[in-house]
Amino acid sequence: MATSPDNGSRLWRGMRHLLFGDENEPTLRDQIEEAIDDAEDGKPVSGDLSPLERQMLKNLLHFGDRTAGDICVPRGEIVSVPQTISMDDLYNAFAEAGHSRLPVTGESLDEVIGMVHIKDVFNAHLDNGFSPSLAEILRNPLFVPESMGVLDLLARMRAQRIHLAIVVDEFGGTEGLVTIEDVVEEIVGEIEDEHDEQEVALLACLDDGLWEADSRVELDELARTVDPRLIDTEDDVDTLGGLAFVLAGRLLGPGESVQHPSGWRLECLAADERKMTRIRLHSPDTGTGAE
Repeated sequence: MATSPDNGSRLWRGMRHLLFGDENEPTLRDQIEEAIDDAEDGKPVSGDLSPLERQMLKNLLHFGDRTAGDICVPRGEIVSVPQTISMDDLYNAFAEAGHSRLPVTGESLDEVIGMVHIKDVFNAHLDNGFSPSLAEILRNPLFVPESMGVLDLLARMRAQRIHLAIVVDEFGGTEGLVTIEDVVEEIVGEIEDEHDEQEVALLACLDDGLWEADSRVELDELARTVDPRLIDTEDDVDTLGGLAFVLAGRLLGPGESVQHPSGWRLECLAADERKMTRIRLHSPDTGTGAE
């Protein structure tokens, strides 16, 4: 019978005690986590912690191990506005982004000069029709190193009452962006509101021999879930999008496809100027060839 991850963890703690003695006694964190694991293996007891509460406790136990760099929105996904933006364009930027705060940049994303809050834009607009300049409503974000622990980050955000931080790398460049919501989600899990769009599944089976996937899906997952032959490639690629690009020798446009040596056909469903975003996989058994 296979050993579960939790049982394996407890087994290792027991072996560590036998091999290394008291010098490696389990910490309080280890003891609490083991108690939660043991409770999950037992029968439900009235008034006991719910599964959600147990998961939150587990998240909290490892909360202090995380850093700003671990939880931040990556640089490539940051939505920002330039300091030269007009107010009309700023209104549109907020509407499209669906965020309450946007960083404001100078020459590039590495030059964040401030942030703008939608409340300030809205209040100024209602103030007798006053249309402010961006400089008048600009606020200062936090700038934190990617190595800062999330506990310290949360404390700074609370103390300075600033809910957005720019995460910078060792050279002072912008590494990512983190909000207080990102920090809280490390404990309670994903928080979605009415403005969040339903996330499309990264990998989904549509029909026999037909799959649809995000281009970011790892080849290891494809091999486990779809067909182990899809990982059989001599090129150093990790994702489905990278595989399609290497096979085609170029970026595929929507409707274009390429044949994998195994017989699978990879059809591009959506792409932008830089990458393919959605790909449909046609099984060799469907009898459809490359276009």
